[in-house]
Amino acid sequence: MQVVLLQSAKDDLRDGFLFYARQGGEHLGHYFLASLQGDLSALSVSGGIHGKHFGCHRALSRRFPYSIYYDIGDGKVRVYGILGNRRDPGWIGRRLNEARGQPRFRPPSL
Repeated sequence: MQVVLLQSAKDDLRDGFLFYARQGGEHLGHYFLASLQGDLSALSVSGGIHGKHFGCHRALSRRFPYSIYYDIGDGKVRVYGILGNRRDPGWIGRRLNEARGQPRFRPPSL
């Protein structure tokens, strides 16, 4: 299957690179990108076997505390987000809904 990164996932990779480059230098940032690229490539074979969280399949990164959120359709793996596992679960859910083009949840006014 072809792995397609949506713009939201590309932005997440850039943010992760910048975070790790600030923490440990540019070498660590590039190691982050290379590790995630390997995880993303593996989805071409293993896409769809992962459990669902927040309405998307979730694959855990092997080296970094990140998850790859994706769906499968038309023979393609569409990656919506590559998000840190330490983020607030509510934030992750809202972020993925926005990436999938679903409206944000708004509580009813009282």
